[in-house]
Amino acid sequence: MEKSQMSSNNNASLSKTLEGKVAVITGSTSGIGLGIAQGFARAGINVMINGFADQSVIDEILLDLRSCGVKAQYHGADMSKPAQIRDLIAQTVKEFGALDILVNNAGIQKVSPIDEFPDDAWQAIVDINLSSSFHTTKAALPIMREAGWGRVINVASAHGLVASPFKSAYVAAKHGVMGLTKTTALECAEQNITCNAICPGYVMTPLVEKQVTDTAQARGISEEQVKTDVMLKAQWTKKFVEVEELAETALFLCSNGAQNITGTNINVDGGWTAA
Repeated sequence: MEKSQMSSNNNASLSKTLEGKVAVITGSTSGIGLGIAQGFARAGINVMINGFADQSVIDEILLDLRSCGVKAQYHGADMSKPAQIRDLIAQTVKEFGALDILVNNAGIQKVSPIDEFPDDAWQAIVDINLSSSFHTTKAALPIMREAGWGRVINVASAHGLVASPFKSAYVAAKHGVMGLTKTTALECAEQNITCNAICPGYVMTPLVEKQVTDTAQARGISEEQVKTDVMLKAQWTKKFVEVEELAETALFLCSNGAQNITGTNINVDGGWTAA
């Protein structure tokens, strides 16, 4: 059997396994979260998306997802607000009748030296990049336990494993996500619920595009130098990670083949953390 045919058969088998499952993906109106939502929809997974965008953009995203033959809805929860997070989870169960997969992806970034780092920016990053994952997981686990199956996927970062200057809040929050991932996995280990983290390197998303500008200002270099001498310098493949790669990784973590993979991280970082 040719490799391409084997890959096609594997994808078909995966789609059949996950078809009809329900996923919540936070921060999914653009970037990595949107890519995962699209990958899930193509695999037959119903999706609740979340994030900030103009209504016209949200409508277009939902139309695209539904064209895959799945159900898709939007919830505008502010991921810094625990009450709104609880409503996101509750409305998902109300709309779809289940919640099988939780992808914690919402995130923001600020680049600044520690002694100049704004207090409100620190708190916002910790709230959205770390605390929101706690609150979504807290609300989702009872539903998954009752169903006897669940997958929690935290989109962390290579910065959950290593540090870079001028990103104190982001690095601290993503390291916290790694700890939350491990604790969640241990607490659910005997309940057919797994929890893992995906640690991407640099992906050219709107968040990173803004980071290029901020980093150029913080370091006093050009934006092109930020891309080549700061970002891709760390990634030995010298390529930005594609959102489609992360969607495929998330799908694998939802599959039966990953049922004994829990409490760990999969690095999609071009070799960054191998050095």
